[in-house]
Amino acid sequence: MTRQRPLTVFFSVGEPSGDVHGANLIRELRRRREDIDVVGYGGPEMAKAGCRLHADLTALAVMWLARALANLHKFWDLASRADRFFRHQRPDAVVLIDYPGFNWWIARRAKAHGIPVFYYTPPQIWSWARWRVKKMRRFVDHVLCSLPFEEAWFRERGCNATFVGHPFFDEVRRMPLDAEFVDRQRSRPGPLVAILPGSRTQEVVHNLRWFLKAAGRVLAEVPDARFAVAAFKPHQADIARREVEASGLAVEIHVGKTPELMHAADCAMACSGSVSLELLYHTTPTVILYWISRPAYFVQGLFRKVKYITLVNLLSTDALASDDLAPFDPGQKDADRVLFPEYLTWEDKSAEIAAHVVEWLTDDARRRRRVEQLARLKAEVGHGGASARAAEYILEALGSRPAVVPRPHYVPQRGTVSGER
Repeated sequence: MTRQRPLTVFFSVGEPSGDVHGANLIRELRRRREDIDVVGYGGPEMAKAGCRLHADLTALAVMWLARALANLHKFWDLASRADRFFRHQRPDAVVLIDYPGFNWWIARRAKAHGIPVFYYTPPQIWSWARWRVKKMRRFVDHVLCSLPFEEAWFRERGCNATFVGHPFFDEVRRMPLDAEFVDRQRSRPGPLVAILPGSRTQEVVHNLRWFLKAAGRVLAEVPDARFAVAAFKPHQADIARREVEASGLAVEIHVGKTPELMHAADCAMACSGSVSLELLYHTTPTVILYWISRPAYFVQGLFRKVKYITLVNLLSTDALASDDLAPFDPGQKDADRVLFPEYLTWEDKSAEIAAHVVEWLTDDARRRRRVEQLARLKAEVGHGGASARAAEYILEALGSRPAVVPRPHYVPQRGTVSGER
């Protein structure tokens, strides 16, 4: 029996959520190939799963052009380091997870060295930057899609794409809930509203103040309502404490209890992001806010190509094929099909947010109907196994690929004979 040669896979992951997805994928790869060596850029979760980190890229998770430009020298250095690694160590594959911008640099350098590139949970270029599909065709060999409609969209545009599922559902199935915490929350009097202001500090700063203002409006109509903030990191909990103190409201703040609060809550107010899939998994009625500055709102309007920004809404409507890009309006004719009312805005939408929460807390029939709608969608798309399917695809693709002879690192002098120095 021929012994398999060891494999080296380079990862490039820059978001906290991508760090979790990368860690789960690494575990599945190592479960199938114990000799696999995983290296590259990621975060603490990937390190725990066995990745030899060259740098913690999640510490540089930034948003918007100005912040990216301020860190440009750091990204350039990391891209150059990756290029040197590709040249001298030649990994068998490069796996990218979301994080567009920087990951295009990594893909370009990998392709220059003839290394196959896999994009796992690709960026949602169909929603805001469709011209970047040209980069996907040029620099990415395999697009491992996380959403059902993505496979057809990428294939129609000349990309080699396959649907493997969304890795978020792997994570929520893998992590056990703190049952005692959930029971304690549910045993207390009054309905519970979870507040999820985002995993990035910038998101917390931008969104939490409006959620707290909405909470004040809710309390005016539902005096026994309780509110709890789910903080992603301790320093974000410190920000939340200052905001809560300034609001004068009695709001709990918890770090590391996000799934428990989702599960225990009667409904939620959340920042847009992949967290919406976790809320779908827990069938928690939710209103979404993504507050940005007025200039940023204008800029996104030039690039956004879909009506909704929330994954759950994209999965439950045909918005991808629609030419209607007007923001969600609770009075629109198909509003009931939009499972998570959403507000991408630069304005104060606390009144609208509060209205949805009050409706769910005071009209039990409406809340039950929304929970049933979420349960049906969860049954369709909330199954796990994305990490396993992606791992099998990557290893099968590498197993069927002929070995690539590295390019020489020197230029032969004139007059030399083959085999002579």
